[in-house]
Amino acid sequence: MRFTIRQLQIFLEVAKHQNISKAAQRLHMSQSAASEALLNLEHTYEVALFDRVSNKLALNAIGQTLRKEAESLLAHCASFEQTLLDHTEVGHLKVGASFTIGNHLATRYLAGYLANYPDADVQLDIANTPDVVARVLNFDVDIGMIEGEVYHRELELIPWRDDELIVFCAADHPLAGKKSLTNKDIREASWILREPDSGARQTFDRALAGLLPDINIYLELKHNEAIKNAVESGLGIGCLSQIVLQKNFANGDLVPLNLPRRKMRRTFYFALPRDRFRLESVEFWMRTCREMDS
Repeated sequence: MRFTIRQLQIFLEVAKHQNISKAAQRLHMSQSAASEALLNLEHTYEVALFDRVSNKLALNAIGQTLRKEAESLLAHCASFEQTLLDHTEVGHLKVGASFTIGNHLATRYLAGYLANYPDADVQLDIANTPDVVARVLNFDVDIGMIEGEVYHRELELIPWRDDELIVFCAADHPLAGKKSLTNKDIREASWILREPDSGARQTFDRALAGLLPDINIYLELKHNEAIKNAVESGLGIGCLSQIVLQKNFANGDLVPLNLPRRKMRRTFYFALPRDRFRLESVEFWMRTCREMDS
Protein backbone atom coordinates (compact mmCIF):
# COMPACT_ATOMS: atom_id res chain seq x y z
CA MET A 1 0.00 0.00 0.00
CA ARG A 2 1.73 3.17 -1.20
CA PHE A 3 -0.78 5.81 -0.10
CA THR A 4 -1.32 7.12 3.41
CA ILE A 5 -4.47 7.89 5.38
CA ARG A 6 -3.33 11.51 5.55
CA GLN A 7 -3.15 11.73 1.76
CA LEU A 8 -6.74 10.48 1.53
CA GLN A 9 -7.86 13.07 4.08
CA ILE A 10 -6.21 15.83 2.05
CA PHE A 11 -7.70 14.50 -1.18
CA LEU A 12 -11.22 14.55 0.29
CA GLU A 13 -10.86 18.02 1.82
CA VAL A 14 -9.58 19.44 -1.48
CA ALA A 15 -12.44 17.73 -3.31
CA LYS A 16 -14.89 19.28 -0.88
CA HIS A 17 -13.56 22.85 -1.01
CA GLN A 18 -12.02 22.77 -4.51
CA ASN A 19 -9.18 24.78 -3.01
CA ILE A 20 -5.92 23.62 -1.45
CA SER A 21 -5.62 26.62 0.85
CA LYS A 22 -9.03 26.01 2.46
CA ALA A 23 -8.36 22.28 2.72
CA ALA A 24 -5.03 22.97 4.45
CA GLN A 25 -6.70 25.29 6.96
CA ARG A 26 -9.29 22.64 7.81
CA LEU A 27 -6.56 20.07 8.35
CA HIS A 28 -4.33 22.45 10.35
CA MET A 29 -1.40 22.19 7.99
CA SER A 30 0.47 24.46 5.62
CA GLN A 31 -0.73 24.97 2.05
CA SER A 32 2.60 23.77 0.67
CA ALA A 33 2.45 20.52 2.69
CA ALA A 34 -1.09 19.82 1.52
CA SER A 35 -0.20 20.56 -2.10
CA GLU A 36 2.89 18.34 -1.94
CA ALA A 37 0.94 15.44 -0.40
CA LEU A 38 -1.74 15.63 -3.09
CA LEU A 39 0.83 15.77 -5.89
CA ASN A 40 2.71 12.81 -4.39
CA LEU A 41 -0.51 10.78 -4.35
CA GLU A 42 -1.15 11.53 -8.02
CA HIS A 43 2.47 10.94 -9.08
CA THR A 44 2.70 7.64 -7.16
CA TYR A 45 -0.18 6.18 -9.15
CA GLU A 46 0.39 8.23 -12.31
CA VAL A 47 -3.14 9.57 -12.27
CA ALA A 48 -4.69 13.04 -12.26
CA LEU A 49 -7.56 13.43 -9.81
CA PHE A 50 -8.43 17.07 -10.50
CA ASP A 51 -8.83 19.43 -13.42
CA ARG A 52 -6.85 22.51 -12.50
CA VAL A 53 -8.50 25.76 -13.61
CA SER A 54 -7.12 29.06 -12.26
CA ASN A 55 -7.17 28.77 -8.48
CA LYS A 56 -9.79 26.04 -8.40
CA LEU A 57 -9.43 22.30 -8.47
CA ALA A 58 -12.40 20.39 -9.89
CA LEU A 59 -12.66 16.63 -9.57
CA ASN A 60 -12.38 14.86 -12.88
CA ALA A 61 -14.11 11.56 -13.69
CA ILE A 62 -11.42 9.44 -12.05
CA GLY A 63 -11.45 11.67 -8.98
CA GLN A 64 -15.24 11.38 -8.69
CA THR A 65 -15.02 7.59 -8.69
CA LEU A 66 -12.17 7.44 -6.20
CA ARG A 67 -13.81 9.97 -3.91
CA LYS A 68 -16.57 7.49 -2.97
CA GLU A 69 -14.01 4.77 -2.31
CA ALA A 70 -11.88 7.11 -0.22
CA GLU A 71 -14.87 8.23 1.86
CA SER A 72 -15.83 4.61 2.53
CA LEU A 73 -12.27 3.69 3.45
CA LEU A 74 -11.87 6.60 5.86
CA ALA A 75 -15.21 5.79 7.47
CA HIS A 76 -13.91 2.29 8.19
CA CYS A 77 -10.68 3.76 9.54
CA ALA A 78 -12.61 6.07 11.84
CA SER A 79 -14.68 3.14 13.10
CA PHE A 80 -11.55 1.08 13.70
CA GLU A 81 -9.92 3.93 15.61
CA GLN A 82 -13.00 4.35 17.77
CA THR A 83 -12.93 0.65 18.58
CA LEU A 84 -9.30 1.01 19.63
CA LEU A 85 -10.12 4.01 21.80
CA ASP A 86 -13.08 2.21 23.38
CA HIS A 87 -11.44 -1.18 23.71
CA THR A 88 -11.93 -1.23 27.48
CA GLU A 89 -15.69 -0.97 26.92
CA VAL A 90 -15.94 -3.86 24.47
CA GLY A 91 -15.30 -6.41 27.18
CA HIS A 92 -13.77 -9.26 25.18
CA LEU A 93 -12.53 -11.81 27.70
CA LYS A 94 -10.81 -15.20 27.79
CA VAL A 95 -11.47 -17.14 30.98
CA GLY A 96 -9.63 -20.32 31.97
CA ALA A 97 -11.49 -22.36 34.58
CA SER A 98 -10.88 -25.66 36.31
CA PHE A 99 -13.47 -28.38 35.69
CA THR A 100 -15.70 -27.86 38.74
CA ILE A 101 -15.73 -24.09 38.37
CA GLY A 102 -16.03 -24.07 34.59
CA ASN A 103 -18.87 -26.58 34.38
CA HIS A 104 -20.86 -25.55 37.44
CA LEU A 105 -20.14 -21.90 38.25
CA ALA A 106 -18.58 -19.83 35.47
CA THR A 107 -21.49 -20.22 33.07
CA ARG A 108 -23.80 -18.73 35.71
CA TYR A 109 -21.92 -15.44 35.60
CA LEU A 110 -22.11 -14.94 31.83
CA ALA A 111 -25.54 -13.31 31.86
CA GLY A 112 -24.48 -10.70 34.41
CA TYR A 113 -21.27 -10.00 32.56
CA LEU A 114 -22.89 -9.74 29.12
CA ALA A 115 -25.54 -7.39 30.51
CA ASN A 116 -22.73 -4.87 30.96
CA TYR A 117 -20.77 -5.87 27.83
CA PRO A 118 -23.43 -6.97 25.32
CA ASP A 119 -20.97 -7.01 22.38
CA ALA A 120 -18.27 -8.94 24.20
CA ASP A 121 -16.81 -12.19 22.96
CA VAL A 122 -16.33 -14.31 26.09
CA GLN A 123 -14.36 -17.52 25.68
CA LEU A 124 -14.44 -20.14 28.43
CA ASP A 125 -11.53 -22.59 28.41
CA ILE A 126 -12.07 -25.52 30.83
CA ALA A 127 -9.18 -27.69 32.00
CA ASN A 128 -7.65 -29.02 35.21
CA THR A 129 -5.94 -26.63 37.61
CA PRO A 130 -2.31 -27.08 36.39
CA ASP A 131 -3.38 -26.54 32.77
CA VAL A 132 -5.34 -23.41 33.68
CA VAL A 133 -2.33 -22.01 35.55
CA ALA A 134 -0.08 -22.71 32.56
CA ARG A 135 -2.49 -20.84 30.26
CA VAL A 136 -2.58 -17.88 32.64
CA LEU A 137 1.21 -17.70 32.77
CA ASN A 138 1.45 -18.02 28.97
CA PHE A 139 -1.14 -15.21 28.55
CA ASP A 140 -3.43 -17.61 26.64
CA VAL A 141 -6.29 -16.47 28.90
CA ASP A 142 -6.96 -13.16 30.63
CA ILE A 143 -7.92 -14.70 33.98
CA GLY A 144 -7.90 -18.13 35.57
CA MET A 145 -10.37 -19.59 38.09
CA ILE A 146 -8.88 -22.47 40.05
CA GLU A 147 -9.74 -24.74 42.97
CA GLY A 148 -6.42 -25.05 44.74
CA GLU A 149 -3.44 -23.03 45.89
CA VAL A 150 -0.62 -22.96 43.36
CA TYR A 151 2.69 -21.31 44.24
CA HIS A 152 4.53 -19.60 41.42
CA ARG A 153 6.50 -16.37 41.64
CA GLU A 154 4.84 -15.01 38.49
CA LEU A 155 1.29 -15.93 39.57
CA GLU A 156 -1.05 -13.82 41.69
CA LEU A 157 -3.84 -15.67 43.53
CA ILE A 158 -6.87 -13.69 44.69
CA PRO A 159 -9.27 -15.49 47.10
CA TRP A 160 -12.78 -15.59 45.72
CA ARG A 161 -15.14 -17.98 47.53
CA ASP A 162 -15.13 -20.96 49.87
CA ASP A 163 -16.10 -24.50 48.97
CA GLU A 164 -16.42 -27.85 50.72
CA LEU A 165 -15.88 -31.37 49.44
CA ILE A 166 -18.45 -34.02 50.32
CA VAL A 167 -18.01 -37.79 50.44
CA PHE A 168 -20.96 -39.56 48.81
CA CYS A 169 -22.28 -42.89 47.63
CA ALA A 170 -25.21 -44.35 45.70
CA ALA A 171 -28.55 -44.50 47.48
CA ASP A 172 -28.43 -48.31 47.57
CA HIS A 173 -24.78 -48.59 48.67
CA PRO A 174 -24.17 -50.51 51.94
CA LEU A 175 -22.72 -47.38 53.55
CA ALA A 176 -25.69 -45.19 52.65
CA GLY A 177 -27.50 -45.87 55.89
CA LYS A 178 -24.60 -45.07 58.19
CA LYS A 179 -24.67 -41.81 60.08
CA SER A 180 -20.91 -41.43 59.83
CA LEU A 181 -17.96 -43.35 58.44
CA THR A 182 -15.37 -44.94 60.70
CA ASN A 183 -11.69 -45.22 59.85
CA LYS A 184 -12.39 -48.89 59.07
CA ASP A 185 -15.10 -47.87 56.57
CA ILE A 186 -12.70 -45.41 54.92
CA ARG A 187 -9.98 -48.05 54.55
CA GLU A 188 -12.26 -50.77 53.21
CA ALA A 189 -14.22 -48.64 50.73
CA SER A 190 -13.41 -48.50 47.04
CA TRP A 191 -12.73 -44.85 46.27
CA ILE A 192 -13.41 -43.13 42.96
CA LEU A 193 -11.55 -39.83 42.93
CA ARG A 194 -10.33 -37.01 40.74
CA GLU A 195 -6.84 -37.18 39.24
CA PRO A 196 -3.88 -36.34 41.56
CA ASP A 197 -3.19 -32.88 40.07
CA SER A 198 -6.75 -31.62 40.54
CA GLY A 199 -7.70 -29.18 43.27
CA ALA A 200 -10.32 -31.59 44.63
CA ARG A 201 -7.82 -34.40 44.97
CA GLN A 202 -5.27 -32.20 46.74
CA THR A 203 -7.91 -31.21 49.31
CA PHE A 204 -8.94 -34.85 49.79
CA ASP A 205 -5.34 -35.98 50.26
CA ARG A 206 -4.67 -33.29 52.89
CA ALA A 207 -7.83 -34.14 54.85
CA LEU A 208 -7.11 -37.88 54.93
CA ALA A 209 -3.33 -37.71 55.01
CA GLY A 210 -3.03 -40.12 57.95
CA LEU A 211 -5.10 -42.80 56.22
CA LEU A 212 -3.85 -42.37 52.63
CA PRO A 213 -1.43 -45.33 52.62
CA ASP A 214 -4.33 -47.67 53.46
CA ILE A 215 -7.00 -46.17 51.21
CA ASN A 216 -8.12 -48.22 48.22
CA ILE A 217 -8.26 -45.87 45.24
CA TYR A 218 -10.22 -47.94 42.75
CA LEU A 219 -10.53 -45.34 39.96
CA GLU A 220 -9.06 -41.92 39.17
CA LEU A 221 -11.16 -39.95 36.70
CA LYS A 222 -10.73 -36.49 35.25
CA HIS A 223 -14.36 -35.43 34.99
CA ASN A 224 -16.89 -34.94 37.78
CA GLU A 225 -19.77 -36.43 35.82
CA ALA A 226 -17.80 -39.60 35.17
CA ILE A 227 -17.14 -39.97 38.90
CA LYS A 228 -20.80 -39.43 39.76
CA ASN A 229 -21.91 -41.99 37.18
CA ALA A 230 -19.39 -44.54 38.45
CA VAL A 231 -20.52 -44.04 42.05
CA GLU A 232 -24.19 -44.21 41.09
CA SER A 233 -23.45 -47.51 39.32
CA GLY A 234 -22.19 -48.95 42.60
CA LEU A 235 -18.48 -49.10 41.79
CA GLY A 236 -17.47 -47.29 44.97
CA ILE A 237 -17.74 -44.04 46.92
CA GLY A 238 -16.56 -40.62 45.78
CA CYS A 239 -15.59 -37.18 46.97
CA LEU A 240 -16.49 -34.04 45.06
CA SER A 241 -17.46 -30.41 45.60
CA GLN A 242 -20.85 -29.80 47.15
CA ILE A 243 -21.54 -27.57 44.14
CA VAL A 244 -21.35 -30.60 41.85
CA LEU A 245 -23.58 -32.76 44.05
CA GLN A 246 -26.46 -30.48 45.07
CA LYS A 247 -28.96 -31.65 42.44
CA ASN A 248 -28.07 -35.32 42.97
CA PHE A 249 -28.64 -35.03 46.70
CA ALA A 250 -31.96 -33.28 46.09
CA ASN A 251 -33.03 -36.04 43.67
CA GLY A 252 -31.94 -38.77 46.05
CA ASP A 253 -29.84 -40.75 43.56
CA LEU A 254 -26.70 -39.95 45.55
CA VAL A 255 -26.42 -39.46 49.31
CA PRO A 256 -23.79 -37.65 51.43
CA LEU A 257 -21.60 -39.53 53.87
CA ASN A 258 -20.36 -37.91 57.05
CA LEU A 259 -16.66 -37.97 57.92
CA PRO A 260 -16.45 -37.13 61.64
CA ARG A 261 -13.84 -34.56 62.63
CA ARG A 262 -12.80 -34.12 58.99
CA LYS A 263 -13.96 -31.07 57.08
CA MET A 264 -12.66 -30.76 53.55
CA ARG A 265 -12.93 -27.03 53.09
CA ARG A 266 -10.99 -25.12 50.47
CA THR A 267 -10.85 -21.75 48.70
CA PHE A 268 -11.47 -20.96 45.07
CA TYR A 269 -9.07 -18.41 43.57
CA PHE A 270 -8.81 -16.02 40.69
CA ALA A 271 -5.40 -16.52 39.08
CA LEU A 272 -3.63 -13.68 37.25
CA PRO A 273 -0.14 -13.00 35.94
CA ARG A 274 1.68 -11.02 38.61
CA ASP A 275 2.44 -7.35 37.80
CA ARG A 276 0.46 -7.40 34.55
CA PHE A 277 -1.82 -4.45 33.78
CA ARG A 278 -5.29 -5.59 34.80
CA LEU A 279 -7.97 -5.09 32.16
CA GLU A 280 -11.25 -3.46 33.13
CA SER A 281 -13.02 -6.52 31.70
CA VAL A 282 -11.09 -8.72 34.15
CA GLU A 283 -11.99 -6.44 37.06
CA PHE A 284 -15.67 -6.51 36.09
CA TRP A 285 -15.64 -10.30 35.69
CA MET A 286 -14.30 -10.69 39.24
CA ARG A 287 -16.89 -8.24 40.60
CA THR A 288 -19.66 -10.12 38.79
CA CYS A 289 -18.53 -13.46 40.25
CA ARG A 290 -18.38 -12.06 43.79
CA GLU A 291 -21.71 -10.24 43.58
CA MET A 292 -23.59 -13.26 42.22
CA ASP A 293 -22.17 -15.44 45.00
CA SER A 294 -23.04 -13.05 47.80
